[in-house]
Amino acid sequence: MNASAEKPLDSSRSLQLLSEISGEEPLSQRELSRRLGIAVGLVNSYLKNLVSKGFVRVKNFPSNRYAYLLTPQGLAEKSRLAYQHLSYFTSLYTVARQDYLDLFRRLENAGVREVVFCGVDEVAEVAYLSLQETGLKLVAVVDDTRSGEAFFGVPVVSIAEGVLLERAMLVITSLKRSDELAQALRDLGVAAGRVFVAVNQ
Repeated sequence: MNASAEKPLDSSRSLQLLSEISGEEPLSQRELSRRLGIAVGLVNSYLKNLVSKGFVRVKNFPSNRYAYLLTPQGLAEKSRLAYQHLSYFTSLYTVARQDYLDLFRRLENAGVREVVFCGVDEVAEVAYLSLQETGLKLVAVVDDTRSGEAFFGVPVVSIAEGVLLERAMLVITSLKRSDELAQALRDLGVAAGRVFVAVNQ
């Protein structure tokens, strides 16, 4: 698989690894695993791939220790991946902003006045910006992993608490956890007609 055909997740991991390796301190696979929150075996697999492409070189230390250093090609690849990710997120923002705006306008035209956001991440923030262009009111935000926090001044409560707001429609506002959140709502017996997802998610 060539670099341009890498999946977003793979290129994201590669960018994270290259960024960590580009620092001053020599890092072991175990330390890279801890910093990136992935298994040592996966770090090893990514590093082998980066070494084979000439982006990273291995330096031996006494007592069988190794450190990983960025090559000039690795520095160029890190810059390329950083630009690629910036382009990806700019595109994601533009598409999500329009998708949510279209969804909220359809709900508004159907007589809906209040919505509940289900899921808090960067996509939820984009959805909130789109909501401001309509007459809809955000009455609650639900996310079991963020319960007790606030989202633009609205308290975040558990999903079970949020579904009690019978008149409000629930809008899935997380791209990464869309399926998981939809399943949680189904498990709580929420009718499919109350749950909405932006078209291109």
